[in-house]
Order: sequence, then C-alpha cells, then structure tokens
Amino acid sequence: MAGIEEVARLAGVSTATVSRALSGNAHVSPATRLKVEAAALELDYVVSSNASSLASGRTRNIGVVVPFLNRWFFSSVLEGAQQSLLRHGYDLTLYNLSGDGDERHSVFEHFLLRQRVDAVIAISLELTESEVTRLHALRKPLVGVGGPIPGVRTLTVDDTAVARLATEHLIGLGHTRIAHIGGTLEFDLDFHLPTNRRLGYEHALTDAGVEIDPSLFAPADFTIKGGYHAAKQLLGVPHNRPTAIFAASDEMAMGSLLAARDLGLVVPRDVSIVGIDDHDLSDFFGLTTVAQFPRGQGEKAAEMLMEELAPSPLAELPATTPLPFELKVRSSTARPPA
Repeated sequence: MAGIEEVARLAGVSTATVSRALSGNAHVSPATRLKVEAAALELDYVVSSNASSLASGRTRNIGVVVPFLNRWFFSSVLEGAQQSLLRHGYDLTLYNLSGDGDERHSVFEHFLLRQRVDAVIAISLELTESEVTRLHALRKPLVGVGGPIPGVRTLTVDDTAVARLATEHLIGLGHTRIAHIGGTLEFDLDFHLPTNRRLGYEHALTDAGVEIDPSLFAPADFTIKGGYHAAKQLLGVPHNRPTAIFAASDEMAMGSLLAARDLGLVVPRDVSIVGIDDHDLSDFFGLTTVAQFPRGQGEKAAEMLMEELAPSPLAELPATTPLPFELKVRSSTARPPA
C-alpha cells in the first residue's frame, strides 16, 4: 500500500501539505487540495485516522447528545448533523440520554471528557453551568440546539411564537372552541417546550378575545398513541366538543386524526386539527402544521461547529441564532361547522 511520501512525490508537494489537504485543513488552496486528492486516489492511499489524530491533536469525531432517540424530531436533527459532518470528513458518536439521570452524569462527567471527541452538539438539552464549564475547560467547542444556553452558541426555537402561529391559523378560520393537546410535566424539563407552546396557544386566544377554557386542555406524551387517547377525551363529549385541536407535535396531531375517525367525525368538516414539526408523514395525513425543518437544524449546528473548529475562527460569532418556522396549510383545517 502506498504511503504519504509517495502521494507527496506524485502531487509534487511536501508530506505536511498532503496531511493538511487530506485532513480538511483550511490552509491549503483548492487547487493543491484537488491535486493531492487525485494523487491519493491514483495510489489508493487512505489516511490513517490514528496518525492524523496524533499529528493534529484531533479525533475528527463529534459527540452528539440527545434526550430521546425514538422520536422523529430528534432523529431528523441527528440525520441533518450527520450528513453535514460526513461532508466535512468527521465521524459522529451518539449519546442517548433517554434512561435515568445517571446516564447524563456519566456522559458529561466521563465520556465527553476523555478526549474522544473534538466538539459537542447538544440537542434539546438545557446544559448546566458545570457541564458547560467542564467542556470549555478542555477547549471543546460546544453548540446547542433548541434554546439559549449561557456561554454557548445556540440555535434557538421560539416555541411560544410557533404555537401562537398554529393557534392564530385556527382563529383566523373562525374557530373559538380550540382545544390544546400538550406535553405532560415529565417533558417540561429542558427549555420548557410544553409550557412555552401552551403559553403561545393561550396568548393567541387572549389576544383574539377568546376566553381560555381549562377543560379544553389534555396532556399527552408526544406520541401518536398519546395524542389518540387525549383527543378521545376531548372529542368524546358532544356537548363540550371543540371545533378545532392544536396539538403540540405532529405525532400527537396524527393521533388526534385517528381518534376523530374512530369517533365517526370527519376532518375538517367536524373538527380541524393542526400540529407542529412537519413530520415526514404529515403530508400523507393532509395535516396542517408548523414546519421547524429539523434536518436543517442539524446541518446548521454542524456548520457552526466547523466554524468553531477552524484554524482561524471568526472574531465575533453570534451567541444565538433564531431558527425559521413556517405554517403549512393542508386539508386538516377549515372553517368551523355552521
């Protein structure tokens, strides 16, 4: 097998230049990089990851920490990050914290501090001051996704505004009896997503002069099954039935669609339903939703880390970057029944 010296001779550059070019180092011109890559391809040369790590002090591996892996949203953010890191020549190590609190302690106290990763992406995790300090002390760049973290570059989602947009869509259609399916207390931990989405819902109602009815709220667990049972409770009492449901996630909204069907109701003739996320199946269900572009969130987080890892980082980088969202109207919402 050819070595780095043969690649350097064929490309007409030094071995140091070969090493920089094949490691993605920014201090190599595009023309030189192409020449080195062509020589390496011709000689079937593969960079030794161990040698590269020793030379650069980097593992070319990024740690990604998520609270759940069995949720479409988190797996989509992860997919976007992985694809972007792959383009930059980085591997990804996943840490899933869906178990008990001891898992989080082990990850931040041991695994991430053993020099196994060059940087960390935290998805929907409100990191503690101690966790941030430990990573920064080891000079490991850190990017957060989901909400503001003091001292960390973050991609932030305005969950209150997202929920307000969904609710205002229903109000604009003429609905006043709008139910809300939100998260239970166990999901109201990091960045208080369920609370903020409920606040957005309530603010939209209040601003429209609609009285908030506590009986029109039902808790669920952000799953289709949970949304199904919550919607059954809301729609199963004819004299108190809402004309619309705003679910805090698309999966709960899909469960609501199935519950309405099983109760003999027609969507949107009898009840309108709107969710949040723009799940891959939302178009199939004809679900009106507020898109959050999770794959784009993952890609952006990875790009931000590449900026942090660059040999000459930018002098001033924004602390928080707001994430876009967009209402996508489909066939699950319409004007309320006369």
